[in-house]
Amino acid sequence: MIQIPEYTLNTGAKMPALGFGTYQVAPQDATEVVLHALELGYRHIDTAQMYGNEREVGAAIAASGIPREELFITTKLNNCNHEPDAARAAFEQSLTDLGLDYVDLFLMHWPLPMRYDGNFVGTYKVMEEFALDHRAKAIGVSNFEPHHLVQILRECSVVPASNQIERHPYLRNRANAEFCRNQGIRVVAWSPIARGAVLNDPVIQEIAHEYDATAAQIVLAWHLGRGTSAIPKSNSPKRQAENLAAAQIRLTAGEIAKIDALDKGEFGRQGPHPDQMNAI
Repeated sequence: MIQIPEYTLNTGAKMPALGFGTYQVAPQDATEVVLHALELGYRHIDTAQMYGNEREVGAAIAASGIPREELFITTKLNNCNHEPDAARAAFEQSLTDLGLDYVDLFLMHWPLPMRYDGNFVGTYKVMEEFALDHRAKAIGVSNFEPHHLVQILRECSVVPASNQIERHPYLRNRANAEFCRNQGIRVVAWSPIARGAVLNDPVIQEIAHEYDATAAQIVLAWHLGRGTSAIPKSNSPKRQAENLAAAQIRLTAGEIAKIDALDKGEFGRQGPHPDQMNAI
């Protein structure tokens, strides 16, 4: 079985650097897809209330027979659940649907700066309750910009363990990643291959040829070479295995620099900017 490197969170917990994402994995497919990923050797499974597949992910976890302590499970608070009582009820429901006594990481999915009077700090303080009673071994955020994080760091007691952000060769999100690094917040990349947009890039194709690897494997190896966790997703058993095998590739500093140079800044963004994302 392929050994996946681990990163240490600011809680001291170990998180597999390469996880398996379940965004857009339909509920009717999720149990089979996640179970296969677990059988391949993935140990970090990322889901969210918004995805609507927590129950099926939980069924895969139960069917796998893998000891709970060997797994790292992340889920996220849905945008409609930011009010304190709604957040508490939603977290309880996540645990029930997943069939777990605790999750390893619980994230606020979006800051929603123009909703709930911009009070994402109040929502995070409710999440701190879940960390204090150990039903969430770690808490953190997703899609937070540095100016959002400054408020959390100033007004809350628990430093986020992780910030899950859009990050890939076309959007390195450098200022955000550097801020998180300086604060001891682990960056996890969603959309790590830019929804496929980077896979035909000549630079990445050239490096892939040198390693007899797929373009996706090279991009994932770049993430790991930069110390970023990544959560690629795929319903295809073949691609799941290929993505996992990226953990065996060690790019040179020169190759990492070549991929770094592909950064397009905001022009490379594939998803919404956190300051404009306010959908419930």
